[in-house]
Amino acid sequence: MEQNPQQTQDPSKFGKWMLIAFWLTGLVLLTLFFRNSLEKQRNPNQSPVSTVDGHRVEVKLKRNRMGHYVATGLINGQPVTFLLDTGATNVSVPAHLAGDLGLVAGQSYTASTANGNVTVYQTKIQRLDLGSIALNDVNASINPGMRDDEVLLGMSVLKHLEFTQSGDWLILRN
Repeated sequence: MEQNPQQTQDPSKFGKWMLIAFWLTGLVLLTLFFRNSLEKQRNPNQSPVSTVDGHRVEVKLKRNRMGHYVATGLINGQPVTFLLDTGATNVSVPAHLAGDLGLVAGQSYTASTANGNVTVYQTKIQRLDLGSIALNDVNASINPGMRDDEVLLGMSVLKHLEFTQSGDWLILRN
């Protein structure tokens, strides 16, 4: 008596496919979990804590595992990741982000950076937000040499703020 191959399904093959699907689902979920966990370690200030006392605004930032202050903010209403850099004269925006942020490249000039001299372009940020601190008409530069997505938050912003460091925290006040 001949058996129809469609009628006989090997239950062990079905079980193997279910096991593979289970492991793949588990790997995807673990990847998403650890990606989120790593991002929180890199940027512990994804929603900076702000307090307002009268006309004074205070933003409290936690230092990341590498000792840097990284925070999510806005440039012209678009979300960006800031890296606070007291050694940067201006806010420095990677060129590949400039168009999405509504920035127009102005006159070029040579800037001295940690990686040597680079040609950058003057620009003006209409509005920059970090937590509840908002600044208008901020001097900035568009830097074609920056490959990361982080915007360096330089002294063109920080000079308008009072900042105090205590332990792993940086408190910015305007």
